[in-house]
Amino acid sequence: MENLNKTKFLDIILYSKAQIDLETVAMNMENINKDIDYDYGIISIKPQDLDRELPMDPITVMRNALGKEHGGSGIPLDKEKYLESVKYWEKNVIIK
Repeated sequence: MENLNKTKFLDIILYSKAQIDLETVAMNMENINKDIDYDYGIISIKPQDLDRELPMDPITVMRNALGKEHGGSGIPLDKEKYLESVKYWEKNVIIK
């Protein structure tokens, strides 16, 4: 059997229920969780080998700047953060 490397850390991305509700409305989607009582929902689980938060991938930075109606956060584009993201992800890849 092949020897596979194991990830050292999991970066778990949470959104508040209020944020999930806002984005669901903005994207004109049905809120399938409307009858569930929760404070936060897991949006993403990223395996990684570093013990710090990695830069978002460039497309996520761009989508966030586009707004909630496109599945983003609505936070304006920060050019410095975007360039940091591009620099990091030019040298690293996500394998699924």
